[in-house]
Amino acid sequence: MFAVHLMAFYFTKLKEDQIKKVDRFLYHMRLSDETLLDIMARFQGEMERGLAKDTNPTASVKMLPTFVRAIPDGSENGEFLSLDLGGSKFRVLKVQVSEEGKQQVQMESQFYPTPNEIIRGNGSELFEYVADCLADFMQTKDLKNKKFPLGLTFSFPCRQTKLEEGVLISWTKKFKARGVQGTDVVSRLTNAMKKHEDMDVDILALVNDTVGTMMTCAYDDPYCEVGVIIGTGTNACYMEDMSNIDLVEGDEGRMCINTEWGAFGDDGSLEDIRTEFDRELDLGSLNPGKQLFEKMISGLYLGELVRIILLKMAKAGLLFGGEKSSALHTKGKIETRHVAAMEKYKEGLANTREILADLGLEPSEADCIAVQHVCTVVSFRSANLCAAALAAILTRLRENKKLARLRTTVGMDGTLYKIHPQYPKRLHKVVRKLVPNCDVRFLLSESGSTKGAAMVTAVASRVQAQRKRIDQVLALFQLTREQLVGVQGKMRAELEYGLKRQTHPLATVKMLPTYVCGMPDGTEKGKFLALDLGGTNFRVLLVKIRSGRRSVRMYNKIFAIPLEIMQGTGEELFDHIVQCIADFLDYMGLKGAQLPLGFTFSFPCRQTSIDKGTLVGWTKGFKATDCEGEDVVDMLREAIKRRNEFDLDIVAVVNDTVGTLMTCGYEDPNCEIGLIAGTGSNLCYMEEMRNIELVEGDEGKMCINTEWGGFGDNGCIDDIRTQYDTEVDEGSLNPGKQRYEKMTSGMYLGEIVRQILIDLTKQGLLFRGQISERLRTRGIFETKFLSQIESDRLALLQVRRILQQLGLDSTCEDSIVVKEVCGAVSRRAAQLCGAGLAAVVEKRREDQGLEHLRITVGVDGTLYKLHPHFSRILQETVKELAPRCDVAFVLSEDGSGKGAALITAVAKRFHPPCNEN
Repeated sequence: MFAVHLMAFYFTKLKEDQIKKVDRFLYHMRLSDETLLDIMARFQGEMERGLAKDTNPTASVKMLPTFVRAIPDGSENGEFLSLDLGGSKFRVLKVQVSEEGKQQVQMESQFYPTPNEIIRGNGSELFEYVADCLADFMQTKDLKNKKFPLGLTFSFPCRQTKLEEGVLISWTKKFKARGVQGTDVVSRLTNAMKKHEDMDVDILALVNDTVGTMMTCAYDDPYCEVGVIIGTGTNACYMEDMSNIDLVEGDEGRMCINTEWGAFGDDGSLEDIRTEFDRELDLGSLNPGKQLFEKMISGLYLGELVRIILLKMAKAGLLFGGEKSSALHTKGKIETRHVAAMEKYKEGLANTREILADLGLEPSEADCIAVQHVCTVVSFRSANLCAAALAAILTRLRENKKLARLRTTVGMDGTLYKIHPQYPKRLHKVVRKLVPNCDVRFLLSESGSTKGAAMVTAVASRVQAQRKRIDQVLALFQLTREQLVGVQGKMRAELEYGLKRQTHPLATVKMLPTYVCGMPDGTEKGKFLALDLGGTNFRVLLVKIRSGRRSVRMYNKIFAIPLEIMQGTGEELFDHIVQCIADFLDYMGLKGAQLPLGFTFSFPCRQTSIDKGTLVGWTKGFKATDCEGEDVVDMLREAIKRRNEFDLDIVAVVNDTVGTLMTCGYEDPNCEIGLIAGTGSNLCYMEEMRNIELVEGDEGKMCINTEWGGFGDNGCIDDIRTQYDTEVDEGSLNPGKQRYEKMTSGMYLGEIVRQILIDLTKQGLLFRGQISERLRTRGIFETKFLSQIESDRLALLQVRRILQQLGLDSTCEDSIVVKEVCGAVSRRAAQLCGAGLAAVVEKRREDQGLEHLRITVGVDGTLYKLHPHFSRILQETVKELAPRCDVAFVLSEDGSGKGAALITAVAKRFHPPCNEN
């Protein structure tokens, strides 16, 4: 028993001594945590350099865009061919992907050799050989005379400008075919395939093997957004935000970046961690000075590194009693599979003795322990270096997503990772230590990168088909110049109908006279009360106007109009308004004051004088009974009488659009048009009295409230209305009414977007075909979301957050489509608004007999003010459709309440008042 313990002690002591001896000799190959964090930071810097246009040419890590923009979503289906060229064998694969409720992939494949004379010979012969192998596979599998999309896995650095094109930068590994560098490998293979006339194959995608690995794993795990290969060579790819990729146009979405990390350090940035053994290996390689990171990591080189170290140790008398064999002097005699075998648990020492004996050596027990430890140090350093670079990628992903903690999956492939008994465990442990704020799952790619190439092709086919259907929907909202000119012409005709006594009853644009006959001239003065009713909020204002200085001071209070009041009785509504006035007067200490009052009432009214307005019909969600056909000024007076607390002089009832015109006209005498583009949409302008048949008199001008929201209620713009407009209209409070407003105003744009999103989701083009309950809710997609989503400063990540608030679990691709839908709907709204405005300015120019008109438009409304593109598109449309009109736009800062006070002041100034009918 004592002898057994003695032997165990001796063996343990021997093992410790040998390990210490190797560690001293290989001191520079042991990397501390601090060094690994430093390497991680260096790699992050190299990624930045590779992504930036200015520094990419000199960056060692090339960060090549792959034009793979989407990962599988499970809806892919069809039959695809795939080729894999890049290793010791060449593989052809047929992949059948079917959805049918659950994801299924069936594969048939065939391996073909890659002889040295082919991979190091003439480039044309290489591609002819590949085409011949493909033809043989199709013949064997009875696939001839049938069309197939094909994905090509080509595991060498290529510069791509699209998914189906790639120019070879340089060969790596053992490939050296002449005349291929600097040419498009897809074109080369396509030309080679032309010799086989019975082969109908369309190459849709060129992918790196790393990208193939990521796509294979992403089919099984949608969280997979990184691919790593640790095999004959080593490389990694990951999904990068387009906004960070200088080399590719566009900021939307993400794209897979092939890092080509094997070249990390080629610029000398890793010299402090490279050893004499690395330098010797590099000098004896096919590509000295290149792929230096790969030469410290990958399967092609680890065995050779071990051989060089063992030879040096033997020469130093530290192994084999100083004896060397000719095999130990021979390059390539120790392979990475030998390294893996020597590190096997339990069997490792026996394997080591056998491998060394095969090399003509006579190792002692101590030699075997030392050699085994050399293998451990070499392979552990490989795993450490890989982990540092992978940790840099994971950190970048987490920072791109602005997350405190990242959950992600890394797709793994490669013979070293698969066959080495300790490698995966070591790699995973170091990665988790370097990035403790990332929850990483490592998923082994069972089917290799060839299935991945088929998946890229399947995704490309799906995206192509989906894109076509999405574009068909978006095309419905793209108005041609001819259509806009048509809208302008029809609007012009409706303006004329509305002004004429005979056609007025049938006109959809009501052209209501406002009895506002003059603009402010700066002489107005006094205190005025103004009311502003037009939405869910009601404002009461005290406006103090000083003469001459054009100085206006305002005090206001906002009161809510509850839904039950909006849709209750007229008496309840006006009693609520008077209650709000009483609260305001009390608040301002003006309870007994006698004040002239202007009432901004933003609903269509037929006026017979400036202080009389009969409600034509409610809009914007109001439904109070017993109001339509009644004079709203009388209703307000009656409510004041019922309150019996104060007496107010109601001088004017005005539309909010007229208020906007007056507010802007006070600052700019050239202002003759008022436009509201907000919750609702409307326009007013100063019309020549001679053209207004509804009012007596031919002298001067009067402001006309067009109430253009009703344009098209007679079907005249049905040719540009879509099924989504119809759905929004039918679900509204006033079906068949205000059709133009429903295509142009803030109250409805979000609802149009919602209808489109529902349709696209039903078609399986969005949100994985899942319609959330919230998306089914009318009004959930507010127009403010359009403004936020379309903001140029907003990253897609923030778009996704907005969608998540709406219960929509969106992918990056979903976010792009939603942004496009919002853009199409708001662009059409702005163009339609612009076409209507162009009709008005052209009418003003012609009425005044001018060759060229200079005019100002006063504008108000949340859509115009808050949407990032609406105002620009509207202005561009007016410029295009009314080229002889120089139109300036002035924003109404103080809203229509100030306008009501100004109208009241102007009305008080006019003696006698303008003609009444």
